[in-house]
Amino acid sequence: MKIFISGGCKNGKSFYAQRLAKTLIETQQTPLYYIATMKPVDAEDDERILTHKYEREGWGFITVEQPVNIQKILDSCEFGGSFLLDSLTALLANEMFLPGGEINESSAEKITNALLKILTCIKNIVIVSDYIYSDVFEYCVMTEKYRKSLAEIDCFAAQNCDLVLEAVYSNIIVHKGSEIWPELWSKCEKIL
Repeated sequence: MKIFISGGCKNGKSFYAQRLAKTLIETQQTPLYYIATMKPVDAEDDERILTHKYEREGWGFITVEQPVNIQKILDSCEFGGSFLLDSLTALLANEMFLPGGEINESSAEKITNALLKILTCIKNIVIVSDYIYSDVFEYCVMTEKYRKSLAEIDCFAAQNCDLVLEAVYSNIIVHKGSEIWPELWSKCEKIL
């Protein structure tokens, strides 16, 4: 099953995503991968990474650091595993804003092409992204390019996933796959 979950910061995406990825494991021998995309740049990022590691502790996740070239997970992971890709937001930042201040204008296309390969090869994945489109503020041109690129990637992921969820104040809104959500969440609750 392929699941896309988006929402604002600190709205419970990780809570749901981790449980969903764990639920998608078919047997105890199936690997459970956490695909980490964040490149920490400050103490706040370091703290966030430590919090996520603490939340995953004891769950059996194998952490794979892949901040760029996300399709490389296909070289090192078993396709039959359950994957949690966290997050498209960080992945785009890493791919778009290059060292030395250069901007990769084709980063959204690069990521959607990589996602297509990943979604074609693996069976179970939970993809996390941040919902950053509802602000009414006007941003600088570069920020708007980033927001537009993330929207393109998120739309691609949503179109190619079986279940599309939005985390809002620790609640879930189902945008696609409402027929499969109740049974899947029932299984998730058993591992809480």
